[in-house]
Amino acid sequence: MRSRAIDRIVLASGNAGKLRELSHLLEPIGVAVSSQADFDVSPPEETGLTFVENALIKAREASRASGLPALADDSGLVVEALDGRPGIHSARFAGDQASDADNNALLLKKLNGLPMERRAAAFHCCLVLLQHDRDPAPIITHGIWQGHILETPRGKDGFGYDPLFYDTELGAAAAELPMGEKSRVSHRGKALKDLINRLKAGSRF
Repeated sequence: MRSRAIDRIVLASGNAGKLRELSHLLEPIGVAVSSQADFDVSPPEETGLTFVENALIKAREASRASGLPALADDSGLVVEALDGRPGIHSARFAGDQASDADNNALLLKKLNGLPMERRAAAFHCCLVLLQHDRDPAPIITHGIWQGHILETPRGKDGFGYDPLFYDTELGAAAAELPMGEKSRVSHRGKALKDLINRLKAGSRF
């Protein structure tokens, strides 16, 4: 038996940039996105070793606290020259209280002196959608955005590592792209497109 359709979910994140992007992408199919901050959800400890493990942890806590279906996004930057770092620690690369500027500065320091051909990187995004906090069969999607790390920041939009992430095919940093273009090519946009297609096809919800 198919589960009920949903028109509202809680995003298991307090990140305003993620909320803005996901709301923009889900609006066309009539799904409203609320922040977990609206329900005073305390972010759980992310004890997983992979993006999917941490996304599941966050989604279950947000769904439990809000009573709503929950969507969690665990994403990060994987840099080849750094053996995959910062990876799942992307948001706290420079420390638990690090700002985007702190993380970007540390990344530039780690890659200092490397030529562009050795600055390959990829953004990864894992999305987990739970119908309830004990959902045994969540919908899971994964998107990847390939690029390189610039030597200096570019652009004023986006968040996180966007000013340093360069899309070679588009000839622009992520922070230089309009929201619509970024949604089309980004790791998060690709993961969400897959999720939306599965929802439209009647996957459980």
